[in-house]
Amino acid sequence: MNTFSVKAFGAESKEADLKEMNIERREIAANDVEIEILYCGVCHSDLHTARNDWGGTKYPSVPGHEIVGKITKVGSDITKFQVGDLAGVGCIVDSCGHCDSCKQDLEQYCENGFTGTYNGKDTHLGGHTFGGYSQKVVVDAGHVLKVPANLDLAAVAPLLCAGITTWSPLKHWNVSAGSKVAVIGLGGLGHMAIKLAKGLGAEVTLFSRTPGKMEDAKKLGADHVVISTDDSQMATVQRKFDLIIDTVPYDHDVNPYITTLNINGTLVLVGFIGKMEEALATPPMIMGRRAVAGSVIGGIAETQEMLDFCGEHNIVSEIEMIKMQDINEAYERMLKSDVRYRFVIDMQSLS
Repeated sequence: MNTFSVKAFGAESKEADLKEMNIERREIAANDVEIEILYCGVCHSDLHTARNDWGGTKYPSVPGHEIVGKITKVGSDITKFQVGDLAGVGCIVDSCGHCDSCKQDLEQYCENGFTGTYNGKDTHLGGHTFGGYSQKVVVDAGHVLKVPANLDLAAVAPLLCAGITTWSPLKHWNVSAGSKVAVIGLGGLGHMAIKLAKGLGAEVTLFSRTPGKMEDAKKLGADHVVISTDDSQMATVQRKFDLIIDTVPYDHDVNPYITTLNINGTLVLVGFIGKMEEALATPPMIMGRRAVAGSVIGGIAETQEMLDFCGEHNIVSEIEMIKMQDINEAYERMLKSDVRYRFVIDMQSLS
């Protein structure tokens, strides 16, 4: 298969800073589109993968799965897209297409394993996939998304991971007007959960450990803020919530939140990947038919639904724009939660 070279930013090892490098992209096939990347969001998963925090990173590692750009070439079989169209690519660039999950448009749960936008198995060139910290990407058109033209393109990029990660549970648990939703944690995921839940008509509460985020939460659309370390405030929201979206990215005790769920309520984990050390107390779950669940990103159809909804309701992420050359500093700031609320790379800085 013919290839072409593009500039990218990646890590050669888990100890190495990200730096400029060249990578190979495949020339488009009949079902492909080529996208010039204009903006790429920066996700915690990028950092964890580059530094091999979860194990299994293949090097060189070029992260980035919140991609927004402009289509520059289309394959001969493509009718859905044209050159010049705005397009997005999220966390998935391929899946088997025939398992039960894929048949339900749940590619994120592909029984044969979806192909990640980076660090996945490259079925075209061999080796592994490279992400959006690069000038261009070539993707099967079935995994490419249409981006509403009325939105700020840079601020759209984080919707392709942070947005869909919180949209999917909101839709799965049927959040609508009148639903009572709480969000734990106000970061990249949390601020999108608030915006999207509010957009769906829910009454939204933020759980925060400190009062410092109260003003921001209200600006983002939260109706209430509850300080989770204040027992008296927690007492006022017992048996209240239909759904709690837990966006905290590290091990933490979820037990104090279980009793704030209403009968049949669910707390869904979307931020932490790993073993939780604190034992889950079952009596409040059993006595209220409450549940603790997990969720990850969303399928292609669901992601397009989310983008269309955001276009209709003018919902985008709150972002801080950076140059590609500032990515290592941005990673250090992310570790300190020093960003409101998502870094986005202006990929023109890589030209």
